[in-house]
Amino acid sequence: MPLAAAALLLPLLGAAPAPTATDSSANRLQEAFATAAADYHVPQSVLLAVSYLQSRWDGHGGAPSVTGGYGPMHLTDARTALAAAEHFAEGTEDARGDTARAALHPTVGVPAESAVPARLRTLPKAAELTGIPAAELRTDSTANVAGGAALLAAAQKELGEPLSADPADWYGAVARFSGADDTATAAAYADDVYDVLRTGEERTTDDGQLVTLAARPRQTADTAQLERAGLRTLPTDGTECPKSVSCESVPAPYAEFGDNDYGNHDLGDRPASQRIKYIVIHDTEGSWDGVLKLIQDPTYVSWNYTIRSTDGLIAQHVKAKDVAWHAGNWDVNARSIGIEHEGFLAAPDAWYTEAMYRSSARLVRYLARTYDIPLDRQHVLGHDNVPGPTASTVPGMHTDPGPYWDWRHYFRLLGHPFVRTAGRHSGVLTILPDYATNRPVYTGCATKGVPCAEHGSSEVRLYTDHDVTAPLVKDVGLKTDPTDGVNDLSSRVSTGQQYAVAGRWGDWTAVWYLGQKAWFRNPREEPAAVPAKGLVVTPKEGVASVPVYGRAYPEKEAYPAGVPAQSVVPLPYTIPAGQKYVVGDEVPGEYYYAVTFTTDSHRVVVGQDLYYEIQYGHRVAFVRAADVTLEASTR
Repeated sequence: MPLAAAALLLPLLGAAPAPTATDSSANRLQEAFATAAADYHVPQSVLLAVSYLQSRWDGHGGAPSVTGGYGPMHLTDARTALAAAEHFAEGTEDARGDTARAALHPTVGVPAESAVPARLRTLPKAAELTGIPAAELRTDSTANVAGGAALLAAAQKELGEPLSADPADWYGAVARFSGADDTATAAAYADDVYDVLRTGEERTTDDGQLVTLAARPRQTADTAQLERAGLRTLPTDGTECPKSVSCESVPAPYAEFGDNDYGNHDLGDRPASQRIKYIVIHDTEGSWDGVLKLIQDPTYVSWNYTIRSTDGLIAQHVKAKDVAWHAGNWDVNARSIGIEHEGFLAAPDAWYTEAMYRSSARLVRYLARTYDIPLDRQHVLGHDNVPGPTASTVPGMHTDPGPYWDWRHYFRLLGHPFVRTAGRHSGVLTILPDYATNRPVYTGCATKGVPCAEHGSSEVRLYTDHDVTAPLVKDVGLKTDPTDGVNDLSSRVSTGQQYAVAGRWGDWTAVWYLGQKAWFRNPREEPAAVPAKGLVVTPKEGVASVPVYGRAYPEKEAYPAGVPAQSVVPLPYTIPAGQKYVVGDEVPGEYYYAVTFTTDSHRVVVGQDLYYEIQYGHRVAFVRAADVTLEASTR
């Protein structure tokens, strides 16, 4: 907006309201929305709904999101906040995860940042419109809400629309507020805001503020306003996305380098040739523009989709029929679709936005329907749940999306919330802490050994005894002593994961985990888990222990001539007699042979051996069906 037009807003809008005696109360933020709505002539319900989609009304203590967004309105200031990090910087594994061909070792880093787009510069504009200093907009929630209201009012004026009291008249301004420069993304964002308006919301924020938005189930919207917004049309080019999201094609290259070396994915014929069984959730460890440049580098790795933080825009890179190199385990790659989310796992307040969560959930629901993938934590995996394919790869496996990804909220958006499904004496449980109040100490987010900022978490810590002073559970595959490091998965279980009960002691519950009895606090008044139904496996009678595998490959006799037999080598773990582990699925022994650029030699080898996918530790694993007994949980 030109400076002259901005100045016209100042007499009407004024500066941020002065602090009142109620500022320390639990309704201070609700009052801020009411005040800003009145001052800027924006319907309060619209302001609340936009803020909910931006941040779920959280302020994050003034810390920026991954895209430099601050406060309840997620006002962006990339010049002061955007971090630069190399994609996949924390892990050391070959993302293809297959020793049948040499691993790629790209030398490219993150490209230099291009000109900062307008969607990442909304905070300076809000400062210009309101006269509130940028520093105050970053750190003070009341000022931040005022800045968001000013931006909405300015967008309404730019569209030539009146500052109406009817929420239906603000659809175009809401769409423009998203920062999207295309009609599909802006419309998807605005539709989400109006969904929030219709359903209503109520929650206590991260700083203890109770905020309520009353439901308006019959709320309409003047969607025709979007035609006058001057946004571009997004080319989809045959993307595989639901109609309820905005989606563009940014293809990953399938290119040959010479000497039969190629990248950055493999052509396939899924699901005809091999069933797609898993969806793997990643975070990018880098910002949108840099990550999209990396995916287009044929010497780099690949994944199927990336989702943008600010507005939920989805980019598809690899078709579902083809095999992307993303999980660090070739068997999982061959059976999965990988989705990257713009974010950083070790930055608890570089938060995942509600717009991104909702867009991701719509995409995953679509993929689950299309490929008949169950919506549970045995099939919707974090990258941190993917097992190392061999013993040597276990220490280098990735740990994203990390303890700050809100699995409980995500599965509510998927329409499959985690709930109690059995009586309190069940032999199986589902991990289900309250995300906001569950705040275990993590270290190493910025500096090794230094505590991370206190923050809600999806994960629960495990001990060797029913005592918080007892040693943490050790993962022998990592060959290190367990710590409370943010990337140390030795002794952590995550929301939605299911385990067999191994014992109880007062407020403590034990589960079988990594071949050990692992304890966690589970008081009845603040439970960290709920009883569940499920199938479990245990070693066959008379067997001292059975091996655990990181991939479900066929037996040697299944391989045809010309396809080298892959060794079936166990991980450094076992299931001792008497222990039980929850089953996620029955998996056929399969191997996708694809080591050449030309596809004429590609084969899917299917054997007679069957495996069970189990929740073994923090990561899933596989056991041969012939080694174990399958039974319903009883206790």
